[in-house]
Amino acid sequence: MPKSNDPRTPARPPTPSAELNAVLAHLVSGAKALLGDNFVGAYLQGSFAVGDANENSDCDFLIVTHRDITRAELPAFQAMHAAIHDLPHPRWRHGLEGSYIPAAILRRWSLAPRDPPDEPRTDDWTDEGASGGGPRCYPLWYLDHGAKHLIRSEHDNTQVVRWSLRERGVTLEGPDPKRLVDPVTPEMLKIEVRETMDRCLALDLNPIDNRAWLQFWVGLYCRMAHTMATGAIGSKKAGVGWAVGALDPHWRAFIERTQEAGKGTPEGFDPIPAEDADQARAFARYVVDWTDRRARAAGVIAQRLAQSRHGPPRHDPRGPAPGKGFRGPAPNRPGQRGRRG
Repeated sequence: MPKSNDPRTPARPPTPSAELNAVLAHLVSGAKALLGDNFVGAYLQGSFAVGDANENSDCDFLIVTHRDITRAELPAFQAMHAAIHDLPHPRWRHGLEGSYIPAAILRRWSLAPRDPPDEPRTDDWTDEGASGGGPRCYPLWYLDHGAKHLIRSEHDNTQVVRWSLRERGVTLEGPDPKRLVDPVTPEMLKIEVRETMDRCLALDLNPIDNRAWLQFWVGLYCRMAHTMATGAIGSKKAGVGWAVGALDPHWRAFIERTQEAGKGTPEGFDPIPAEDADQARAFARYVVDWTDRRARAAGVIAQRLAQSRHGPPRHDPRGPAPGKGFRGPAPNRPGQRGRRG
């Protein structure tokens, strides 16, 4: 990373890859030069934050600003990101993915404001960075994996990203992310992840036409199930390993087979049979059902614990007394089914 007199800048390299660190240094120095006093901090989230990143991982960044980048300022940022693709680092110059996010938007997830200043979106606007969804929350300036230009997208405006940044984020330059993001509770994470499960199934897990996409979708549902069980975000490897041991053994061989080869391997572009795509969709539906059954069971347990702490419901002395509009349960004798006759 570039040297700085700012004591908030970490002294050690942010990743184990010298080439990636050189690309990140270029990103941060370029963003700072363009943002000036609008710069707050630059961070990594995703695999390089939560763990188990490798040479096939995306490098997910967040650059925090005091205010949003305007349309008039945008061309300079587009040129800077396009120039990164000309750096002498073949793997990582194409491996960045991330967003520029105003500090007020980052602080906590909200549906308001929905649109950037002077950029109202119509209800038929579609999010190219988030599978074509409609407008919901604030869209950030987002760089898709391997892209050269920023687009407006809600892709990184999520509780998952906030949790990953706050709890595991890697500081490239700037203050501790805990000073920028309010705590994201396990319940907040679970609500969002459960909604994501339904949205992905509504897309029918498309595209799912090669081994890389098969690996992605199966791995994603493993990770989401892991989050629903733990209330935290784990790595892809951790999520898959947990799923193999925790979910129905019927799915073990399928999960393991789909994770053997995929993104970043020569076999990743190999087409898959329709049966594998159907199996992945069946697995996703199973995870949803497993999640909901687990939530119902947890609700029953919580109710019983509450009753054990407080005892059975008592008659309210302010209400009608027995015999005057109050009917208690009909007593049964041992061995009898109905009330006493």
